[in-house]
Amino acid sequence: MKLSFAPVFGGCYLSLLRLASLLVPGPQRGEWWREWSSELWHVRQACSPESDFSWRGEREVLAFCLGAFQDAFCLSREFEQKKVPLATTKGSAAQCMLFLAAVVAVSYGVALLHPGVRAELLASRYRVPQNLTMIQTARYSEDSVPTISADQFRVWKRRKQQIFDGFAFYQVAREPVSSAPDAQAVLGIARASSDLFDLLALPVRFASMDAEVRSDMPRLILSDAVWKKKFGEDPHIAGRVVRVGLREAVIDGVVSAGSWKLPGKVDAWLLEPDIETVSNGAGFVVAHLTPLAAQERWSERWRMTAPKPDGTADDFLCVSLAERTREPWNLFRFAVILAFLALPATTSLPLGEYRLSSRKLSWSTRLRRWSFLGGKLALLLPIVYFVSLDLAYLRTTLDTLSSEYIQLISSFSICLFGLRWVLRDQRQRCPVCLGKLTHPARVGQPSRNFLAWNGTELICVGGHGLLHVPEIPTSWFSTQRWMYLDPSWEILFPESGLVSTGYF
Repeated sequence: MKLSFAPVFGGCYLSLLRLASLLVPGPQRGEWWREWSSELWHVRQACSPESDFSWRGEREVLAFCLGAFQDAFCLSREFEQKKVPLATTKGSAAQCMLFLAAVVAVSYGVALLHPGVRAELLASRYRVPQNLTMIQTARYSEDSVPTISADQFRVWKRRKQQIFDGFAFYQVAREPVSSAPDAQAVLGIARASSDLFDLLALPVRFASMDAEVRSDMPRLILSDAVWKKKFGEDPHIAGRVVRVGLREAVIDGVVSAGSWKLPGKVDAWLLEPDIETVSNGAGFVVAHLTPLAAQERWSERWRMTAPKPDGTADDFLCVSLAERTREPWNLFRFAVILAFLALPATTSLPLGEYRLSSRKLSWSTRLRRWSFLGGKLALLLPIVYFVSLDLAYLRTTLDTLSSEYIQLISSFSICLFGLRWVLRDQRQRCPVCLGKLTHPARVGQPSRNFLAWNGTELICVGGHGLLHVPEIPTSWFSTQRWMYLDPSWEILFPESGLVSTGYF
């Protein structure tokens, strides 16, 4: 009995040809598969018939199958050279959306990786209590400069008040902090009255429960950045005794990132148990309005006359803390509204005239076009938000007011020019395939501008139509016009495969 290997070899050869056909461009794949299959039968009959099996004949058949791979590679190279840059490749809608999504991802990644920007992203979790106000000398318009002396604060604290029912005071200075003889760092310390955090309702993590034993010592509260960098994110940090300057203090907890909204770059807060121990230098005062005073105030900024330590009176400016500490999201919304209002004054809003063609566009094609426009707008807004935050808070040396101005200006500028780009990009795309229009050509003569149209003509490489852009807008040709091409043009775009799509 003689074994026949012909079916086994035949299956292997067909598998090789099927694999080679997968390398052939799609429009020609079926034709070449049928061609190779028929030739395989003739080659096997001539070189290795079933009645006369030989290894030499099988090698020749195998060489034929391997030659099909060479043909497939040649066909692929020729197709790439002849291929028209369609809407699915160069200047495609997908590439545009992927680029915008990449910008969103990069800007968001920078915001998460940089501590200053990340703190502002997390700041929305903290809400400034109502009826809090900052008091400063009326002679100074800059609220980031300390103007209230400690003696002035003590006078207000001791007097019976009708407008305020709570006061807090703090000063910012650079002082050395050491938790061990060989470990020392110079930090921005805010020496404050003990009721500062209660008045601001700041969330403190790992708060110490040993208040009775440590009541005679100042309490030190660390910022989130210092806790991570200098103390190794120790969750049991509360209760540790450190030296701040020449005094000892007990660590009482950690402030969440993004919670501090007051002037001054602070790394830690030293809460003094007695206001008499506060230095006599100038600082900042935060006060809480009584319910009656909060109802009677007319605006977020108002003046008052109050006594000074020497018995005379002086004018002071009260600024609402909620009005001063604007959240990044509120600044972003304000800038976006301004950009949308300024857009009609800086660019033309119409997208052009798109006349009806003999072949009506399908509803899915029209929906895809407007969805593409909406998608660009939807991705533009997070780009504006994250990029403006990165620009405003990337430098930690800037004060809060400067960062707010940078965010406001950058948000407005990026949003305005981004909206202009979205409209201009939409005008330069084919309404059928959403590909970028190419091959601009000058048409007409300027001297005949009022007799015939004069401007630039662009074409869709998929063969869907032509775009006419006037050089000088006139009463009869004021905006660009799209002209759909009829079926007679299909012969000029045989390899595009897009002329017949999008119609019914």
